[in-house]
Parts: sequence; C-alpha cells; structure tokens
Amino acid sequence: MKTKSILALTFLGSTALAASFASAQDSDAEGAADMRASFAEVMATTDYILRIQALDDNGPTLNAVIDYNVEAPVEARRLASTGILRGRSVLVKDNIETSEFPTTAGSLALAENRTGRDAPLIANIREAGGVILGKTNLSEWANIRSNDSTSGWSAVEGLTRNPHAIDRNTCGSSSGSGAAIAAGFAWAAIGTETNGSISCPASINGIVGFKPSVGLVSRTHVVPISSTQDTAGPMAKTVYDAALLLSAMAGEDEADSVTVGVPRVSDYTQGLAGYSLDGVRIGVMRNQIGGNAQVAGVFDAALADLERAGAVLVDIEFDPNPEMWGDSYTVLKYELREEMGRYLRSIPEFEEGDTPRSLADLITFNEANASTEMRWFDQSIFYEAEATTDREAYEAARENAVRIAGEETLDMLFAEHDVAFLVAPTRGPAWVSDLVLGDNFNGSIGFGSPAAIAGYPHLTVPMGAVERLPVGISFFGAKWADHDVLKVGAAYERARTTELPEPSFRRWRPAD
Repeated sequence: MKTKSILALTFLGSTALAASFASAQDSDAEGAADMRASFAEVMATTDYILRIQALDDNGPTLNAVIDYNVEAPVEARRLASTGILRGRSVLVKDNIETSEFPTTAGSLALAENRTGRDAPLIANIREAGGVILGKTNLSEWANIRSNDSTSGWSAVEGLTRNPHAIDRNTCGSSSGSGAAIAAGFAWAAIGTETNGSISCPASINGIVGFKPSVGLVSRTHVVPISSTQDTAGPMAKTVYDAALLLSAMAGEDEADSVTVGVPRVSDYTQGLAGYSLDGVRIGVMRNQIGGNAQVAGVFDAALADLERAGAVLVDIEFDPNPEMWGDSYTVLKYELREEMGRYLRSIPEFEEGDTPRSLADLITFNEANASTEMRWFDQSIFYEAEATTDREAYEAARENAVRIAGEETLDMLFAEHDVAFLVAPTRGPAWVSDLVLGDNFNGSIGFGSPAAIAGYPHLTVPMGAVERLPVGISFFGAKWADHDVLKVGAAYERARTTELPEPSFRRWRPAD
C-alpha cells in the first residue's frame, strides 16, 4: 500500500508542478527556477522512497531505515523555495527526537517513545527548508550496552547490512545513517558520535561523515551517553553537502549550556570550492596507519594526491598516553547513568506499559525481555555504569582524559610540528557481520579517539577501497576549527584520483 500511495501522490504532485512550471515560464524566469527546484526535489524525494521500498524493505533488505514518511514529496514541494536546504530530504538516526516518529534508540524499551517533540537540531533543519524523511537504524543504545555487541544491530530493526557487501558490517553506532546514504535513500543523514560512531560507519560505507566540535550542535532531546563527548553530525555523499547540512543544524540552545557563546560561521560551505592546499602543512600520523598493507597502500595514494595539490606533509610518530582511554571509559559510564536517567524522566508516559525512568529500569526491562533484547549479547556495560557512582573519581577522570586528549595530544601535535591538520586512515575495511561472536575491529588503524574525547572536529572522506570495500581518510583540526577542517576535506576531495567503489547490494566477493 505504501508503494501505491507514493506513486499516486507523486503523479498528482508532478502533474500539478508541471502545470505550475509552464505557467511560471510564461510569467517570469525566477518563478520558473523555483518550479524547477520544486519539481527536482519532489522527484528526488520520490526516488528515495522507492529505493527504500526496493532495497531496504525488500530485495537485499538492508534494514537501514526504521520508518519513513510516504508524504515527504509533498513536504519537498512545499519547502523547495525555503531556506538553505530548499526541500532536501534528510534521514535521522533514531536516537534523535522528531515530532512525527517514535524515538527508540533501537530498543524495545522505547518502542512507544512518542514525545511529539523536535530536537532543536531538527527544528533548525525544518526552519532551513529540510524535509525529515524518516528514522534510521542504529547500534542499540548507540553501542554502549555491551563490549560484545555486533555493530548495526538493534532489537527494533535487526542487523543493518552494508550496501557494498551485504554480509559485511556497517559499523556503529550510526550504522543505518551510513548505509542509507551509501544506498541512495536520502540526500543526507544525521548521525551521532561519542567515539567513532559517525566516522566509522561513514568510512566503512564509503561516504563523508563529520563529527563537529562538541557544542556546535545542540544535544537536547537526543538520547544521551555522555555530555562530555556526545554530538550529532552530518553524513552525506560530499563534503559540500555535509557542510550545508551542518549550516542548518548548528545553533545555540540555552537548554544545552555548552552550545552557548560558541564561535560558529553562518555558512560552512563558504570557501570550500576555492580552498587551496598549496603550502598547507598536514601532519601524517604514521603510528596510526596500522598493519594492513592494503589500507596503507590506499592511504599512500591519498597522501600523494594531497602532495600533488601542494600540501606539505609532515611525518609524525606518536602514541597517546593510554590513561586517556581508561579515564574516558569511566566518564562514559558515570555520565550514561546520570544522563540517561535525566532523559528518561523527561519523556511522556507511554500509553501502554511501564515508562522507564532510569538506567536501572532499562536493565530490568532487558532482563525481563532477554530472549529478544539479549539473544546476541549482554548488557555488561549497563551493569558497570549503574555501579559507577563516585563523583569525585569521575571528575578527576574527566579532567585527566580531556587534558590528555586535547592539550597533551592534539594541541601539542599542532604546535610542536607546526601543522594545521592531522591525517590518518579512518578505519580498515568492513568485517563480516557475526551476531554470535560480535565485532572484529582492527584497533591499530585510526586516530579518532583524541578528537572524540577532547571534543575536537573530525572529518572522514572516502579515499578508495580494499577489494571493493570502502576506506576513508580522516582530517583532524583544532577545537572550533570546523570550517577549516571542512575546507581541507573538500580540497582533498577535488584532488582525489582514486576511483571509488559503487554499492553492489550483494554479498562480498573478491575483485576480478
């Protein structure tokens, strides 16, 4: 029925638009341009829904999209002349509240969580002319429930599949957002990151992902893990599109104090097209390339592209102080218990069943529904978080982790090596999804943790593939240097010579 509804809707909308377009051509050029834009966005949004129906609901069944609005083309037509987004369709990770859909964080415990609220970042997108197309799947609870999880799985929607190889993982926790954009299900999507949850799925699905400086985008009405590290960010096909969506979503929110007084620019796309790499000094994190020779080869080709475009590459051999990871984990556990409870107490009562009001309530729910919630992995991190109650120890851990990651790692590297940016491979290629044994990360590849823990910007851009499996290159900049990081990423995108893979929507097989 949804397919019939959307086809009928589109036919009627297109017919009306065509008539309006003809009339506008007779009257004025500006009106004709608006009609062309309106027609294009209606048809694009229609195509997105048909692709979701063909490839997500059916066919390879990617499980990237939880829910979507079949009347989105009507919204696209209405908004096609509004704001900077002009009717473009956006998918939203299902831990971010939108007024028309439930916000589940992938858990059956929140299946009835219909708050009727828009997160401020969603309200900003609507005001800028964006269409909220639907909700994307995610690693349940943003991958903070268990150390033995399989990324991309949630009890609400099941396992998200990678469009480039449907037996391969999509990484977490913004798995559905990454897979959806790679599959062509929307113009762009929103992910969230605490540590790697935008950058990893973007890299593994072969798209652009941007984790902004913490504070650039509001976190109000977003299911939390950590106020120290959480942020939402754009995921798109190009750096320009990610910058455009960031321009719409960023903004001050008095309910989220870290966003107040933040240095922002009104248009993050400004200057991207003309930015030159000539003479730009970039530090290459040699110790974070890892031991995979094929990834190293793709990264070397990306470095050669940067050099040909005029960048000055500076080799850096450095390993962060390992105290950073342990202290950050303490922070995540303490803040999860505190902030999850605060969020759950803010949601309306469910019409059916008990409304969870604390992390302890979620633990109880999972225990009572173990056959559906804990068939594949446990809730060991939830248990640890519930027991992490020492505030003095938490505050000491937070101070230490942020100082090591920021002042003693990123700030020190920028200053001592006189570089504006750092680069490293983002992650290795996608591993085979295994619900029984869990994830198979290659932890030797990448340098994302310092930026995540310190709250600094991190951009990943596709740089090529290993046996048709995408891999990305990461660009890191100083706190609040978000615009500069987007500029250097766009410059690399123009300079890139490596051919990028197209999704196959089949199981992986070796290249010919």
